Amino acid sequence: MSEKTSNRTRITPEEALAYHMEPRPGKFDVVASTPMTTQRDLSLAYSPGVAVPVQAIADRPETAYDYTTKGNMVAVISNGTAILGMGNLGALASKPVMEGKAVLFKRFADVNAIDIELDTEDPDEFINAVRLMGPTFGGINLEDIKAPECFIIEQRLKEMMDIPVFHDDQHGTAVICAAGLLNALELSGKKIEDVKIVLNGAGAAGIACLELLKSMGARHENCIMADTKGVIYQGRTEGMNQWKSAHAVVTEARTLEDAMKGADVFLGVSAKGAVTQAMVESMADNPVIFAMANPDPEITPEDAHAVRPDAIVATGRSDYPNQVNNVLGFPYLFRGALDIHARAINDEMKIACAEALAKLAREDVPDEVAVAYGRKLQFGRDYIIPTPFDPRLIHVVPPAVARAGMDTGVARRPIIDMDGYIQALKNRMDPTAAILQGIHARARQSQARMIFAEGDDPRVLRAAVAWQRGGMGQALVVGREADVKEKLEAAGLADAVRELTVVNAANSRHLDAYHEFLYARLQRKGVDREDAHKLANRDRHVFAALMLAHGHGDGLVTGATRKNAPVLAQLGKVFDLRPQDGAVGITAVLHKGRIVLIGDTLVHEWPEAEDLADIATRGAAVARGLGLEPRVAFLSFSNFGYPVSERAIKMAEAPKVLDRRGVDFEYEGEMTVDVALNMESAARYPFSRLTGPANVLVVPARHSASISVKLMQEMAGATVIGPILTGVPQPIQICSTTSTVNDILNMAAISAGGLGTGR
Repeated sequence: MSEKTSNRTRITPEEALAYHMEPRPGKFDVVASTPMTTQRDLSLAYSPGVAVPVQAIADRPETAYDYTTKGNMVAVISNGTAILGMGNLGALASKPVMEGKAVLFKRFADVNAIDIELDTEDPDEFINAVRLMGPTFGGINLEDIKAPECFIIEQRLKEMMDIPVFHDDQHGTAVICAAGLLNALELSGKKIEDVKIVLNGAGAAGIACLELLKSMGARHENCIMADTKGVIYQGRTEGMNQWKSAHAVVTEARTLEDAMKGADVFLGVSAKGAVTQAMVESMADNPVIFAMANPDPEITPEDAHAVRPDAIVATGRSDYPNQVNNVLGFPYLFRGALDIHARAINDEMKIACAEALAKLAREDVPDEVAVAYGRKLQFGRDYIIPTPFDPRLIHVVPPAVARAGMDTGVARRPIIDMDGYIQALKNRMDPTAAILQGIHARARQSQARMIFAEGDDPRVLRAAVAWQRGGMGQALVVGREADVKEKLEAAGLADAVRELTVVNAANSRHLDAYHEFLYARLQRKGVDREDAHKLANRDRHVFAALMLAHGHGDGLVTGATRKNAPVLAQLGKVFDLRPQDGAVGITAVLHKGRIVLIGDTLVHEWPEAEDLADIATRGAAVARGLGLEPRVAFLSFSNFGYPVSERAIKMAEAPKVLDRRGVDFEYEGEMTVDVALNMESAARYPFSRLTGPANVLVVPARHSASISVKLMQEMAGATVIGPILTGVPQPIQICSTTSTVNDILNMAAISAGGLGTGR
């Protein structure tokens, strides 16, 4: 087994079912975007107010895009006849996949999508059902429909409907394949019109790939298609249909092995192991191999490179470079199409998407993208396709698609201010997912031995299992073996017992060293040798901290079972974690596309001006660790001296401390929250040094920090990460007692990524 394969994420059936069941069944909710609180709101939303837009749309149908969700709504539709690689399992069984596709639309391009499963295998019934739903949606995304019915359904719907109809299994794969191929050919010094292309897999995706490449300049006579019965040549009758026949060529080749001889490009949308090393050896110089079968490619990159080091290889897998991933295409294609109220997604728009993706991969890659991907990214043989987590995709690809749509006459409402459109795209994406992705990517790169101090809690154990199986590193659980085993079995994770390393005072070989270290540290603080021994033996937080101090783990996460103040006190028996030692707690609050860091939420009870300056500096460091350029605001109930209050004096003094220190980030204060976050409010103070909304908020005391965070969490539903313990000598993070499994996992990732360490 290859190293890459062995590091693949393991997901148990129990975990997958729990993810789809909790906190509510399914993967998305429908949330009102307008006020729904007063009688007036309801009168506007429904009768009598709704009659006004009804009449407006009846008079001018195009205004439906102005007064309804149509302009940002896509239907994800399937009949379940070709679900993933699982086959025909029926419409109902396809619902989890279609829900998943709907949330990908939202996550990557802020497109609202609703899944619809049609219980029919009759193409005519399917076509009629979708056609009749046309007024509801701005676009139709067809999914997991078997060939050849998918060709018939898509073609007829495109003819009937005046909104984009797009079968992603065909065209999504084709667009990303084309983007990667453009760059692979540039690197190999070849032109698309000259290369010999062999495609294996004559299904929906394979045929769409070849058709798109031909529309981009590949010559028909240079393209050989093969299926399970061999090469599709002119005159073949077995296993043929009209879509395959369109790609039949005059050739002596009858097998895939024959076709591969001298080929410049291999495209595989077929099955594991379909390509041998001998076939790869027979290809032309600098061969391009897109082995896109999932979950396992036609040939692995290792096997291909073993015989042809000059090969450029892409797969459908995320654990290899050059992943051909449809999520790079369909969200942005629809975003651009919806924003011009397009009547269709045509070949020119698909080609524009492919060319924009190819161009993006050739540009310098921002550091935060490389961090999220876990390695340095530079255009070359191992980076010919952008990563799905590149935040530039949202404002690079849709404008290219929209321009192509406008140029080809399918736009109902062309975009006049393209620069304004690009800026609007930049502003509409929530940074939460990208930030968490970056945190987890850094953690995965470090492969830390993570100490989970509370092995008696099922949440902690589930997080430890997820850490191990997610390829993040080794999970070290502090607890009793029998107790851990019992709780894992109760959680449906009995098979994980053998994977975790359970550590405690009874089985540690290092206990004597721990005792001596702790006694030496505490003997002048009223702790005798026996007390030190008892602390190390009986307190899991102290024991876990001693493991970390002696290098028997690389990071520590705790706090899920006990309030953070006593946990911090116990950890402080092993490490210097007091305010005067430089420790600070910074909490990230993410809400409606914005992120702010609030400090100090953990260590300083009532900081003075110098302490506040320290908190600001730590907050700025955390911001940069998350890929943000820090802008610090010192918060109060006053703005720049009014109203006058001795309570606000320290908040006004703190910026002066930073003046003296000469720090390299923006800061200002004292100011109210609205002035810090709202640029219209800030405009009343043109002398302010902040060039944009603050993203690091320093508050007067720990109680105000805690109140602010919890109020945002409870009233607004904000996502909260932290408090992140920073300014400490070792990677230690403390959860809250209300933490979920994901919260614990996030804090472990922050610990492993070293976001809080350093003095």
